Amino acid sequence: MKLLDAINSPSDIKKLTVKELGALCGELRDEIVATAKNNGGHLSSNLGIVETTVALNYVFDFPKDKLIFDVGHQCYAHKILTGRKEVFKNIRLSGGPSGFPDREESEYDAFTTGHAGTSIAAGLGYCKARDVRGENYTVIDVVGDGSIVNGLNLEALTASETKPKNYLVILNDNEMSISKNSNALYRLLSQGTTKRTYLKGKSFLKRVFGDSFFGRLLKKAERGIKRILGAPLVYENFGFKYVGVINGNDISGMVKTLARIKNTVKYKPVFLHIKTTKGKGYSFTEEHSDTYHGIGKNFASKSGGFAKKLGEIINGKIAAGENVFAVTAAMKDGTGLSYVEKEHKDRFVDVGIAEEYAVTLAAGMAAGGIKPIVAVYSTFMQRAYDQILHDVCIDNLPVIFCLDRSGLVGADGKTHQGVFDLSYLTHLPNMQVYAPSDYAEFEDIIDLALKSDSPVAIRYPARASVRERAAVSVKDFPWRTVKEGDALTIIAEGPRMLDLAEDVAERFGARVIEARRIKPLDNAVLDGIKTPIAVFEENSKIGGFGSLILGRLSETGAENQTLICGVFDAFVKHGSVEDQLNDNGLSVDAVCLKIKEKFGLTELNGQNL
Repeated sequence: MKLLDAINSPSDIKKLTVKELGALCGELRDEIVATAKNNGGHLSSNLGIVETTVALNYVFDFPKDKLIFDVGHQCYAHKILTGRKEVFKNIRLSGGPSGFPDREESEYDAFTTGHAGTSIAAGLGYCKARDVRGENYTVIDVVGDGSIVNGLNLEALTASETKPKNYLVILNDNEMSISKNSNALYRLLSQGTTKRTYLKGKSFLKRVFGDSFFGRLLKKAERGIKRILGAPLVYENFGFKYVGVINGNDISGMVKTLARIKNTVKYKPVFLHIKTTKGKGYSFTEEHSDTYHGIGKNFASKSGGFAKKLGEIINGKIAAGENVFAVTAAMKDGTGLSYVEKEHKDRFVDVGIAEEYAVTLAAGMAAGGIKPIVAVYSTFMQRAYDQILHDVCIDNLPVIFCLDRSGLVGADGKTHQGVFDLSYLTHLPNMQVYAPSDYAEFEDIIDLALKSDSPVAIRYPARASVRERAAVSVKDFPWRTVKEGDALTIIAEGPRMLDLAEDVAERFGARVIEARRIKPLDNAVLDGIKTPIAVFEENSKIGGFGSLILGRLSETGAENQTLICGVFDAFVKHGSVEDQLNDNGLSVDAVCLKIKEKFGLTELNGQNL
């Protein structure tokens, strides 16, 4: 019988010996690997945090104490240990647990965290609420994968030189964000005391001298050296007692350290610096932790598609002598810019988990006379909204934004859906917005963007449409007819909606227009439509593409009946993209029913309501 079979809550973990905890960690790793192979997900980050998670659940009292993960994808072992063992095999699947902490899912998930940088601010907020209400519990933030240098975390750290009692911040230092961490502050905070020679020397001296007089003298000397090295002093200036560096993959050491800290935080907040190995326990994940950070089913890589094409396009432009520079924020592999780094390192920068900095950096580049291409996932670009508005659009700077993973993204769930970018970009003056459905259009649009003197945003999902269609210039025909018909006009953006439009059109004899340019609208085409109009968009219906079209129709006094088909006014939960489309009424049958109800049309085979 496995130890894990008897674990249904943290109280069961507390019954084990420390030696048994080591075996439990091995079983957890096996469970995580097997499930990630079946479902995809975040693998290497979860393998690295296993011992720390077990030790936290062993020492502290959850859910009374509050545990907040930053970034949230480190939570797999915690979910298994907190009553979700039986359903863990369905993680990220429709109806199963989320791949991130989710307050709706469990009382053990203190804060819903999908984006990096939120934990310290949220943790301090919890402490404020606790102290105002006269309650007694410890708040613990686990900050990993380079998110300590996110702007929001730094704001929370530096806003006050004092921090509340019963508060613990754990820096999970694995030298990584998604890719290798290159942030200067991160290196400063990690240097010296995390070097292998330092850790080996510290371990040797502890074994030799133990708690003797000379051992205690060395301990005092160590603290002095740490202060000279700087990082601990930084944290102590922020109001913490600094403890570190501790081997976060040593279960016995972590239990002892956390047990001491549990008493210490009653009197002073603690910043615990641990060193872990991302991908711990399996050679293939340890050696290639960035590759196995986020994987598909059967460990399939998520690279390729539009991302790979973007890398090829930029490399071609640079090789041809064009004044192009590639910028990303801790996601060079997922956006395809790793190809640029490999071939043209002097024209590439990864700023780490700092989207706001990426955008304003690009604005400065554009003001200085070069053409920056900023590639960031749609859901993460939301965090740089003010920088796009204030630093790019106000000065009408020619920054190109490539928003990967736009639209529905499937298993990553409600924190990662790219269904708001049309809403938050199209109302910005000077901004142009495009939505290619295939790679040829993507390249055509980037060519247009590089010639533009204004900001341009290009939104696209991970993959292009696989249907073959004739190539038509985007410059000459921002909107193009891909199917003729006279009963109805369907205007669709993006590959999935274009495929859906063609399938629906077959039933009604409808015309299908592909809108490659979302803003500005192709008014020459729109104003000439005399039939009812259905708009298909993979974005929130509120403030999206359909809203722009309705605005134009109202402006011109057009009398077209109009139907908007898009994402409902609700957060989209994790599951397959197909399930998410169905849940939002974006299946062929559901859309056909709406069209019949709205316009009173009959399908070509004679079917009606």
